[in-house]
Amino acid sequence: MLCWGNASYGQLGLGGIDEEIVLEPRKCEFFEGKRVRGVGCGRRHTVFLLEDGTVYTCGCNDLGQLGHDKARKKPEQVVSLDAQNIVAVSCGEAHTLALNDKGQVFAWGLGSDGQLGLSNIEDCIRVPRTVKSLSEVHITQVACGYWHSLALATGGQIFSWGQNKYGQLGLGKQGASVSSPKVIQSLQGVPFAQISAGGAHSFGLTLSGAVFGWGRNKFGQLGLSDNDDRYFPALLKTLRSQRVVYISCGEDHTAALTKLGHNTTNHEVNPRKVFELMGSVVAQIACGRQHTLAFVPSSGKIDSFGLGGNGQLGTRSTCNRMSPAPVKGCWRAHTDPVPMEVDLTELSISEAEQSYCVKRIYAGGDQSFAHYALPQDDSPPVDLRITRPDGQIYTLNDDLIQKWLSHGHGRLSPEITNEIDLVFSSASCLNGSFLSGSNPDHYSTNSKCSGVDINTARLLFHRLIQPDYPQISQINLLPRLSSSPPDIEALRLYLTLPECPLLSNPNNYTTLTIPFAKAVVTLKDTPIKVLGNWWSKFEPAVFQRLVELYKEIIQYDKFYIHELDELIDIRNDYVTWFQQQMFSVVMDSQVTLCKYPFVFDAQAKTALLQTDAVIQMQMAVDQAQRQNLHSLFLSGGGVESVNPCLILIVRRENVVGDSMEVLRKSKNVDYKKPLKVIFVGEEAVDAGGVRKEFFLLIMKELLDPKYGMFRYYEESRLICLTHDGYALLQTFEDIDLFHLIGVVCGLAIYNLTIVELNFPLALYKKLLKKTPTLEDLKELMPDVARSLQQLLDYTEDDLEETFCLNFTITEEIFGTTEVLELVPNGTDISVNKSNRQEFVNAYVDYIFNTSVAPQFSAFYAGFHKVCGGKVLELFQPSELQAMIIGNTNYDWKELEKSTEYKGEYWAEHPTIKIFWEVFHELPLEKKKQFLLFLTGSDRIPILGMKSLALVIQPTGGGEQYFPVAHTCFNLLDLPKYTSKETLKEKLLHAIEHNQGFNLV
Repeated sequence: MLCWGNASYGQLGLGGIDEEIVLEPRKCEFFEGKRVRGVGCGRRHTVFLLEDGTVYTCGCNDLGQLGHDKARKKPEQVVSLDAQNIVAVSCGEAHTLALNDKGQVFAWGLGSDGQLGLSNIEDCIRVPRTVKSLSEVHITQVACGYWHSLALATGGQIFSWGQNKYGQLGLGKQGASVSSPKVIQSLQGVPFAQISAGGAHSFGLTLSGAVFGWGRNKFGQLGLSDNDDRYFPALLKTLRSQRVVYISCGEDHTAALTKLGHNTTNHEVNPRKVFELMGSVVAQIACGRQHTLAFVPSSGKIDSFGLGGNGQLGTRSTCNRMSPAPVKGCWRAHTDPVPMEVDLTELSISEAEQSYCVKRIYAGGDQSFAHYALPQDDSPPVDLRITRPDGQIYTLNDDLIQKWLSHGHGRLSPEITNEIDLVFSSASCLNGSFLSGSNPDHYSTNSKCSGVDINTARLLFHRLIQPDYPQISQINLLPRLSSSPPDIEALRLYLTLPECPLLSNPNNYTTLTIPFAKAVVTLKDTPIKVLGNWWSKFEPAVFQRLVELYKEIIQYDKFYIHELDELIDIRNDYVTWFQQQMFSVVMDSQVTLCKYPFVFDAQAKTALLQTDAVIQMQMAVDQAQRQNLHSLFLSGGGVESVNPCLILIVRRENVVGDSMEVLRKSKNVDYKKPLKVIFVGEEAVDAGGVRKEFFLLIMKELLDPKYGMFRYYEESRLICLTHDGYALLQTFEDIDLFHLIGVVCGLAIYNLTIVELNFPLALYKKLLKKTPTLEDLKELMPDVARSLQQLLDYTEDDLEETFCLNFTITEEIFGTTEVLELVPNGTDISVNKSNRQEFVNAYVDYIFNTSVAPQFSAFYAGFHKVCGGKVLELFQPSELQAMIIGNTNYDWKELEKSTEYKGEYWAEHPTIKIFWEVFHELPLEKKKQFLLFLTGSDRIPILGMKSLALVIQPTGGGEQYFPVAHTCFNLLDLPKYTSKETLKEKLLHAIEHNQGFNLV
């Protein structure tokens, strides 16, 4: 160790020398043969940290800053830290901080301004004490100002405490000292690489070279173009693109590698280059109270400038230097050989040591130090331009991920669990991860360049999140996010997090993906604009992944334009688009909204489907007429004509068998024709109402347990296809019935009729080629799904013993209980923490897919034969469900409002008034019975109540007659009742005896 400068208090550690000033580098014999890890320089005291973690101090001890009571001119060990492995030290004017390998901070010395962070009333602490208020966080760097202190946590937070006269704590206010460490909230989310403290000012340097300064600025030491103090951290915009890699602070000046001093005594409010060092590559800088050192590795020499009155410049002079001057000494670069004129065989160790290869330079109050390499040490000097792994915040990288994964498949150690929680709960850590090393690299981060490598992020996330390591996959990925981040570097996680597979898992949509999206949309204007710029620079494949992710989870109705029906003729728009598609018609001037179907709400989609059905029906009718005409001329009328409608003649007592007979003989083209239903022995003309009752009756029949086609789930009151379904009717095969019900459902949609078929949403998902999930099982089988969720959420290690599961499922088939394997050899595979998600996936897949594969395949084929196509693909599963079975969004006032009247009836007619009084007083079930009586269904079409178009007309006769429903036309014959009681009695009798269609 070499030292020079003020020795009046023994701060150079040279022992009992009489000189108060050392003008050139001199050996500190005490450290001969010792490996020095670091040096902390206070105003009048010095701390030496050795590689073995021991701490020595020397110099002034008036305020306890040495941590012991021994002689001050010779370094003495701080014995109270003997049990600690200290990894970093820092000194203020009269206080000292030390950091151990566990991230704990120790403090001693002057504490009058709270700079020790010990929350006590003593002015001086002479024995190191733990800063207990930092015990819950892992600290990785400490820095001392004259009367304040800083600490950087591995989670990225910067803590500050001590004097705050000039705002040097960065807490947004000045004045009162702070005796307990506080987080600088305005810097949350920024990935910092280094902290530095001066006399009464502070700096933070990010991983990408952005510099933030705060505190005293009387001499322009903050580099912010003025002399105003700052109480909040402020960005030095002039240094943003300069690739700053290290910051050092003096009492009233600041140096940034490679932006140092210059040939002037003027105060500089902006950073300026040291032109005398241009052309030299500087690898280290160090600021003393009012002087600066710079190390040039190519020559091995040290330059110094600034105040020199105490010999701190090492130039053999006490003159001040306004520009860099060489520190005197026999310096040797690491790459230099020993001088050739020296005979190595005769070279003594003492002579060889006269040529010094500098490892690291340090500067303090008015003293300077140079740590040089021992003869046996062949390692190069420290290069502050290269980020060292120690002293850094955690970031996701290859080494850290490998450390986590190499732990194995068992329970994670507390250390690794804490590391994972720390990284993923810290916006700073995530923002400092996946930095680009390409050209231009992350030091060029700006509003158009994010500085991250998206492909690296994707690869590392996929490497980390995999089924073999379920404990890691259960991390809480989302940190606390601000709507107004302090810097563009705090926005990087908005690009990288969507690359994590956890966000694409449907099980995490509500807990992770949607909250993350909400954080994006709540960003203020400026950050959202930056994010938009970054997105625009994405490669197409990367942006497509982002779009596909949110297409899956976004609330699709957010894009709906509900006023569309008022703005355009939807049906005409569809016809135009259909012509363009069918006949390749190019109409550049005619834009059709059908090209942008995401704007259509359920009602608009229904209108499209209806229009499509009308077009297809007309095409089927035209084809039938052409075929009839063709047959008439070519065969002389000998060929049977083709009916332009699909005619179903059925008996009420055999509606399933008669329908099957007709539909089995029908061709696919017949399904596209208008449907006409005739009940044998009934004279009603099918204008819609007969069709309604046909669908009602056939569905009721098909759901009868005698067919065994469906399983009823008591808890959810839903039905689903059953795997043990079979037909008791000997004339039909069971699979044909599943095909039939698919056709019937398709015909219902195609013919604009709702049917009573209480399937779970999962079936409609499957009809639209979407995969059911555990959430769908929660709808169908709440108890079973709840147990599976408990299995996924279980955190203890005794999962196998607690649940005792293997990859099987117990089912009752044809009255017999059977154990079925969910995967090959499932009986031999126990469910544990690592495969429980696979078990749940297999269970859900069995219920909705495997167990009903042939039945659903037949159902799917029958359904899509009738109404499959591009328009149907526009529907969401819930919208398709409402199309088939209607919904229960009852609005009885809307029903009254939209009802029309004929004859002498009108809205204020006495009979009409008492009718609505009676109706609104009915319980819900009776109101639903009325809908069934009048329309053939107790559910509401997807277009809403107003689409029912209820009509009420008077009828002749007296009050002894009952109301009559013309279901074909949603028309109600209502006698002119004068009594509310009579009307209620007759109406209830009518709606409770409503089966059968007859002319009235």
